[in-house]
Amino acid sequence: MIDLEQVRKVAHLARLDLTPDEEAILPQQLSGILDYVEQLSELDTDGVEPTTRAIDVSNIFREDTQKTFGDRESLLENAPEREADFFRVPQIMGDSE
Repeated sequence: MIDLEQVRKVAHLARLDLTPDEEAILPQQLSGILDYVEQLSELDTDGVEPTTRAIDVSNIFREDTQKTFGDRESLLENAPEREADFFRVPQIMGDSE
């Protein structure tokens, strides 16, 4: 069983600011979690490949392709500042002298 002093030590290491109510319930909750982990360690996992997910996940994103925007003028009209056919942005690097 985890005691209050251990909860406070872990909270300090994790930089957690616990309220007295949280400190009161955490020893029982953390002990329950550790008991459950102990039960899991009793399972026979020989021959089970390590994994990071319980199910297979695949990339569902579309292909990243370059497309030309059709109405260039309407795009440039929305720019906060514009210079001819370009967006005008603040200078971020000084002159190289």
